Amino acid sequence: MPFRFNMQKALDYREQLEEEAKMKLGRAESELRKGEERLAALKLVYKTEMDESVGKLMSNSERWLHDQYIKGLKQDINEAAMQVRVLRQIAEEARRNLAQRSIDKKLLEKLKERKKIQYHKDELKQEQYFNDEIATIRYKAPAI
Repeated sequence: MPFRFNMQKALDYREQLEEEAKMKLGRAESELRKGEERLAALKLVYKTEMDESVGKLMSNSERWLHDQYIKGLKQDINEAAMQVRVLRQIAEEARRNLAQRSIDKKLLEKLKERKKIQYHKDELKQEQYFNDEIATIRYKAPAI
């Protein structure tokens, strides 16, 4: 009779939870990358605008518009930086969740392996006992 792990459904469930945690981590890291790219792009635009405006002659109205644009860029950079911090926290939480799910699954896998080894040991003992009984019956010494 083959080995059957009595907690296989629990192990399957834990594997499913681990896969879900991997998917959540992948999505969180993807969102984090997008946020970091957006932040880097905004910083590049800000730096470019600041560099270009240094030696440029502008009228008062142009200067005011440019200053408003720069203020808006700063605000966008601050908001993007805040969003990146939040996304990093979400990604870190997803990483911790995945680590916990992996540990839970590995515990059940180790238990399954121990039970499988014990099952095979018991099976060998039972087979040895059966062989000993057959040998005893077959080779019984004649009565004197």
